[in-house]
Amino acid sequence: MLSSVLKSERAITVNIEIMRAFVQMRELLASNKELAQQLKDLETLITRKLATHDQAITGILKAIRELMQPPVPKGRPIGFVELEEKK
Repeated sequence: MLSSVLKSERAITVNIEIMRAFVQMRELLASNKELAQQLKDLETLITRKLATHDQAITGILKAIRELMQPPVPKGRPIGFVELEEKK
């Protein structure tokens, strides 16, 4: 504040430098807000993609488990089968 009251050449130069410093700080804070928003957007996108990938992986594992199970025989076997005697 003193640099804006004084009328010397040095006081004017210091005052200009102070104003430039505040402008740079304001720009830095604004860019950090933009960066924070971009990181938040990226995190949201990754979370959505991971959820989609998790569902796909779960489906693949389910299909693999089904393929590992022996098939259930349908109906009666082909060919001649001897009937068991009733007791």
